[in-house]
Parts: sequence; structure tokens; C-alpha cells
Amino acid sequence: MDELVLQAQEEMQKRVEMLKASLSSLRTGRANPAMLNNINVDYYGSPTPVNQISSISVPEPRQLLIKPYDKNDCKAIVSAINASDLGINPINEGTQIRLMIPVLTEERRRDIVKQARKYGEEAKIAIRNIRRDYMDLIKGDEEMSEDYQKKVQEDLEKAVGDVIKNVDTVVADKEKELMTL
Repeated sequence: MDELVLQAQEEMQKRVEMLKASLSSLRTGRANPAMLNNINVDYYGSPTPVNQISSISVPEPRQLLIKPYDKNDCKAIVSAINASDLGINPINEGTQIRLMIPVLTEERRRDIVKQARKYGEEAKIAIRNIRRDYMDLIKGDEEMSEDYQKKVQEDLEKAVGDVIKNVDTVVADKEKELMTL
């Protein structure tokens, strides 16, 4: 396979990994420390992810326990969680923070599935943009023969098709997880 196609595949795979990270931060009915990945705490004037200033554990399937390394950070963590779009009220227990994950209603599950599909579409658009950029590179390379350009373009199309199928599978798995809880 051509080096350009391999580079494009690598970039597309990064987009799939970004999609997986985005989907892991979506709230399901189960406690998952990844839910807190996008929450930043004002830590001495700079935004810092919660998981860098505390340990996060899952004592029960529907509960997260956040233990800040410095107990004075509890208030900042609570306010950051309240300001986020998680929709969970943190319980400050002095030296630790408990998050009780409520059962998702059918309507809320459907909203989260819509959000997962939106993330999937954004990933597909990014992959198509990568394809367009590499197609332009291939067409602009005058050193390649026309036959070789066609072969590289076909390889690129096949790679794009495989990655988009992968994106569809990842999104479908997340939908299934959300709807079977």
C-alpha cells in the first residue's frame, strides 16, 4: 500500500480514537470514571482535569467516589461538577465527594443516543475531510502516473470505507449499551 494511504489511515484512526473518548464521557446508567474526563477544576488559577487532582473510584455500580489529594479542593471540584452538563448533584462528605448516578429515563437515553450519533457524524465528516485532503495531494502529484494515481485513490477509498464502518460499529455499540441498561 502507498505511504500516503498509510498516513491517511493513521489520521483516520486517530479520529476513531477521539470518537471513542467522546463516547466514553457520555453518561450511561452506570458509574464510569471517564464521565469526569471533560470536567476541569479551577486549581490555583488554572483549569485542571478532575482526575489529575484526585483519585476516582467506583465503590458501587451506580456510584463514583472522588477523593481529592488535597482536601481543600473539595469545594472547587463540587462547583466544577455542578457547572458541568453531567446533571448529577455531588455530595460533599468533607474529605471526599460522592456522585450517585440516577437511573436514566427513556427520554434521557434517547437524547444521549442522539448525542452519540452526532459525535459519530462529526467523526465521519472529519474522516471525509482527510480523504479530500489526501485526494487533492494525489491529484496534485505530477510525478505519479495516472494508473498509479487511480490505484492509490482506490486504496484510499477502501480505507475510508473500512474506517467509516468502524465508526458505525462503535456508535451502534454505544447505542446498544445505552438502550439495554
